Amino acid sequence: MFKLIHVIALALTASLVTNIAHAGIANDIPSCYAANKIPAQSALDRELFVLVDQTTPLDTGLQNLVRENVGRLIQPGTAFVFGSFSSFGQGRYLEILTAGTLESPIADKARDDISVKLLRNFDTCMQSQLGFGLKVAAAALDKALAGSSSDLARSDVMASLKELSGRVRLSPARDKVVLVVSDMLENSSISSFYAKRNVRLLDPTKEMKSAENAQQLGDFGGARIFVIGAGLVQDNAGGRNKDSGVYRDPKTLGALRQFWEQYFSRSNAQLVEFGAPALLAPVR
Repeated sequence: MFKLIHVIALALTASLVTNIAHAGIANDIPSCYAANKIPAQSALDRELFVLVDQTTPLDTGLQNLVRENVGRLIQPGTAFVFGSFSSFGQGRYLEILTAGTLESPIADKARDDISVKLLRNFDTCMQSQLGFGLKVAAAALDKALAGSSSDLARSDVMASLKELSGRVRLSPARDKVVLVVSDMLENSSISSFYAKRNVRLLDPTKEMKSAENAQQLGDFGGARIFVIGAGLVQDNAGGRNKDSGVYRDPKTLGALRQFWEQYFSRSNAQLVEFGAPALLAPVR
């Protein structure tokens, strides 16, 4: 038993060292079912997709809000994908930083058919897998947030969301949750949501037509969408990365939300909460 657990621990440690460099291709979390030669259970309760816009530096409070929500959602039976983006033209294309699956426990009725020794090994492995998964997710999130900068002039929000949507749609999970950490201010050849260093008052219908004409709608396969950071306008004067403090009136933020509600609805998703900038309730 000790030998098997030791081998599993070494595999988890080695994967943690290399997961960011070779991440996101398949599954960065070693399987406890495979390690114990137990037929895998196919059911996946939830898949969490976290997409960080690196043109949107967050203050400590908002960063902690992101970490708290992510940490609460990563549980057994949950897969996760972490990505970051800013602008294709600045070399900050959508990049998947890590992807992994935390397996579900063996069903109670199936445990009776497995030896006590094997169950003990498996349960120990599952405890290690959860801790390892949380470390992998935290490392990817820290990397994404640390790469944020208000010096990045362009932001391909729609193009990045469209690209991610293909992966979300293919998820076999019963519940698909997408957490978008972004100011949601498109600034590309398609449109700019800025005016005079502030959020522009949008015409949601007109902007939707522009998005459609540019073929920027995706298909999220019925996912639930949560946003943190909407409407933030950055000020990098003196090397600072923080919100500029300029006033964004409720009408302007309301129009911004209306556009994204329409965008996600047309992209086969539901915008559950639009944090401008913070969420008012935890992601469930």
